[in-house]
Amino acid sequence: MFTRLREDVACILERDPAARSVWEVLTCYPGLHALVLHRQAHFCWVHGWRWLGRFISHIARFLTGIEIHPGATMGRRVFIDHGMGVVIGETAEVGDGCTIYQGVTLGGTSLAKGAKRHPTLGKGVIVGANSQVLGGFTVGDGARIGSSAVVVKPVPPGATAVGNPARVIQHDAEAQREAAAAKMGFSAYGVTQGDDPVSQAMKGLIDNASGHEHQIMLLWQAIEKLSARARELPAGDCVPQDAQITECFDAERLNRLVK
Repeated sequence: MFTRLREDVACILERDPAARSVWEVLTCYPGLHALVLHRQAHFCWVHGWRWLGRFISHIARFLTGIEIHPGATMGRRVFIDHGMGVVIGETAEVGDGCTIYQGVTLGGTSLAKGAKRHPTLGKGVIVGANSQVLGGFTVGDGARIGSSAVVVKPVPPGATAVGNPARVIQHDAEAQREAAAAKMGFSAYGVTQGDDPVSQAMKGLIDNASGHEHQIMLLWQAIEKLSARARELPAGDCVPQDAQITECFDAERLNRLVK
């Protein structure tokens, strides 16, 4: 018991810059108190003392604002930050090293008793504030759930899910967009990303500009090939000498247009 408690305190000190001392963590962190009480409730639950387990869970909810069903399985070094309004259902499983913020629900969508109704979080999953993870599926190791997301289907390991209903961000597309933005001299995600309307508009502009630049480059290459055949005609070369035939962004020109 004390080994688990030391691990819990250490992970809070590591992940929360507001934590200043072990004593502060032991006395002022409701997430830690909820986990300690849950272990007692879970012990009662698995040994057949169901009412006592539910009663301890009820007391923990009253004291901390965090409701963890005694049947839920909680891993090691789980950090429930702030925690008010967190609800974790009976068949939920939370892996080692997970971080859960306030207002999170690990809920079920089925009424079948005895079935796996609540989600399973892999190791190191981060669940953002006010997000809802609903159903008996798995969120892979190292995945991230964005704040206020509503997740109703599995999330691959290492992926990020945002929105309502949540969608999994395609990392390849995001990396290409960042590279295009860097060539323009700015980053679309300097302030925010995800579902913010301004961020979405910037993503569309970057994708559009990148596609146009590629098409223009292909057109000039085709014109150069055609002009090579027409060099012997009296009219001469039909392609201007300063024609751009390589793909390149003029960041200064784009910045002047934006201003």
